[in-house]
Amino acid sequence: MSELAAVDGIDASALDEAVVRLRAVLRELGSVLVAFSGGADSALLAHVAHGTLGASNCHVVTAVSPSLAGLERDLCASLAAEWGLRWTEVETDEMENAAYQRNDGERCFHCKTALMDVVGPIAHAERATVVLGVNLDDLADHRPGQRAAVEAGARFPLVEAGFTKVMVRAASRRLGLRTWDKPAAACLASRVPYGTAVSVGVLSRIERAEAALQALGFTELRVRHYEDTARIEVPTDRLGAIIDRRDEVVAAVTGVGYRYVTVDLEGLRSGNLNDALRD
Repeated sequence: MSELAAVDGIDASALDEAVVRLRAVLRELGSVLVAFSGGADSALLAHVAHGTLGASNCHVVTAVSPSLAGLERDLCASLAAEWGLRWTEVETDEMENAAYQRNDGERCFHCKTALMDVVGPIAHAERATVVLGVNLDDLADHRPGQRAAVEAGARFPLVEAGFTKVMVRAASRRLGLRTWDKPAAACLASRVPYGTAVSVGVLSRIERAEAALQALGFTELRVRHYEDTARIEVPTDRLGAIIDRRDEVVAAVTGVGYRYVTVDLEGLRSGNLNDALRD
């Protein structure tokens, strides 16, 4: 069963109880700075935190860098305006870190450290706690960024309130949030295999390739970067559409600089590049 299909199977009373627990966690914190990427997790957290604590005690911050697609930044801005959030953009400098560029298994640690280095002083000045939209399912994957955040004092209210990814989506739909069915959109660097250097040029090429495919109607996808080769991942039920429109797909991807265009027959698998760390 797909993640979105599973949403219908979640009991409404269980969701309401989870939201009550989330509000209790947020009230205990008192004042929060929400790291806001515009994804389903951070959107639910930002919306509930704003509704629970008010704008004076809920500062929503989006980190902007070459690893954040422009469309994702624009979504953050539109959601902030729509929900009346106290929203700020900050620039992070992970691209200046040679360890981040080297792209080993700790890349996410360096990225989240850069985030905390920027938002930490803001939170300190406001006597707020930095909170991230991490859910219970995220804890099972290789995500060293979580370790960096915890070491810097961040909290994960969705985890503390017992939210899984499906519960996040179900609660978001119940609250009327348009992000409830938003496809997951990890940072652009997650498309680059470990050991391949991350650069602004590489991230830009990935972003342009994905934007070109999204313009063709493939809204849920990844373009994995293998030097001159792009490996496209879409849900398995969309593989036929990719093949049917192969001429347009090839033109879109080669048009941004890739020489070879391939399709992963296993379909879209979030975080699958982490498999290399388990070999």
